Amino acid sequence: MSLYKTAAKNLPISDLSITQRVFAGLTDRLDDIVLIDGVDGRQFTASTFIDQVKRLAGGLLAVGAVQGKTVALMAPNSPEYCVIFHAVAWAGGTITTLNPTYTSNEIHHQLQDSGADLLITIPEILTTAQHGIALLEGVQICVIGEVDGISSLSKFYGAPLEQQVVIDLDRHSVVLPYSSGTTGLPKGVCLSHRNLVINVDQIATAAEFQQGETAAAFLPFFHIYGMTVMMNMHLACGGLLVTMPRFDLDLFLRLCQNHKSRRMWIVPPVALALAKHPLVDEFDLSQIDQVFSGAAPMGRELSDAVATRLNCEMLQGFGMTELSPVSHVTPISGPRSGSSGLAVPNTQCRIVNPETGEGIAPGGEGELWIKGPQVMIGYLNNEKATQDTLTHDGWLKTGDVAIIDQDGYMFIVDRLKELIKYKGFQVAPAELEAILVAHPNIQDAAVIGKPDDEAGEVPIAFVITIEPAPNEAQIKQYIATTLAHYKQDPSGAFRR
Repeated sequence: MSLYKTAAKNLPISDLSITQRVFAGLTDRLDDIVLIDGVDGRQFTASTFIDQVKRLAGGLLAVGAVQGKTVALMAPNSPEYCVIFHAVAWAGGTITTLNPTYTSNEIHHQLQDSGADLLITIPEILTTAQHGIALLEGVQICVIGEVDGISSLSKFYGAPLEQQVVIDLDRHSVVLPYSSGTTGLPKGVCLSHRNLVINVDQIATAAEFQQGETAAAFLPFFHIYGMTVMMNMHLACGGLLVTMPRFDLDLFLRLCQNHKSRRMWIVPPVALALAKHPLVDEFDLSQIDQVFSGAAPMGRELSDAVATRLNCEMLQGFGMTELSPVSHVTPISGPRSGSSGLAVPNTQCRIVNPETGEGIAPGGEGELWIKGPQVMIGYLNNEKATQDTLTHDGWLKTGDVAIIDQDGYMFIVDRLKELIKYKGFQVAPAELEAILVAHPNIQDAAVIGKPDDEAGEVPIAFVITIEPAPNEAQIKQYIATTLAHYKQDPSGAFRR
């Protein structure tokens, strides 16, 4: 068996919860600003953040809304998002994070599957949220802000909870994001406090994170990339986050310029904008020394184009929700064009023949398997999917075809899995096909991914219709009420 062990020195396994780890990185800088709302400019010091987390945790605990329960959080990035996340974790609860562009059907599925008792959202998407919970018994809803007749999150703040509620660091699922995994419909990924804490430390070490780093955070906190790399690592490791509710190129460039960011954390579609959009030339980005891309593989040509235009290093990493999410990072001290990097500390890799399970020598193509303390507990309510993804001795089968060279650098070359990667988001063909065939005049459907320069891939559907046959516009209108926008890109097409 060809076993690739990271050359990096192993890190100690912490006995802190994820919120204790974040607080540990804040207590020696209580007067420092650690969160800024990039839209309205509101600022939060470390002291204010800690106080709000403890008071919200205390209030939620007092009304029995969190300990041993699941709280659903559906909102865009904001300082309040960070407070809510850590208040639930501090009070011994589980957070399941939802994409704020979800439809009511998607909300219903995730809340029902996760068993959430409370949904926290924002006024702008309240109606959709209410439709999503309409048929679910016992689910309460509250908003960040004020809406007549709806509970406000502000009313849950109470006496501060001074200590972390005791939990099992290895077995308690502190966060439950949903992922299609290597194939199939979205599944709840059970991630422990230990998973999140070690991955924060692994990334900070491998990415050579520096005290005082300021980043414009458009990567959504509901997604594991934004959750771990942006929210938790920057708070825990001495950084400052300027939150953005969604990606806007002008605002992103302006924040990076004004806050003198040394690093951009992005996904491949943003790399395309950085390489080609004329707006980039209007900003002074001379302080940027690296751009780091994740969530989907990026070709050497685009990577080199960004590096050339911004006069910086363009680096990539590899991860997936089931890895909390990072297993590989390209270090700035050892960049390699087109590579997804070196294994982070405490991480082992194999390249395996997916048909025989036999190891493949350096330079050969095969499925990438990962082993380390960042590997998930398993999938919620889905033992079969867990067994299909995790071996009995702890290896996670990524479903990605990769090469590891003689120096340990990993390159993603293909995917075994059927997932479509649209702008870094996972789109499961099976989910789209199930929605399409639910239409009374669609007999059968098949969905594939089509390469796209901007999005990476866009979904294309082939349908067999029944008279009276719906046209393409009617089908798109039908799925628009059922699926989030990234699963039904308007540039995609239907074929009959």
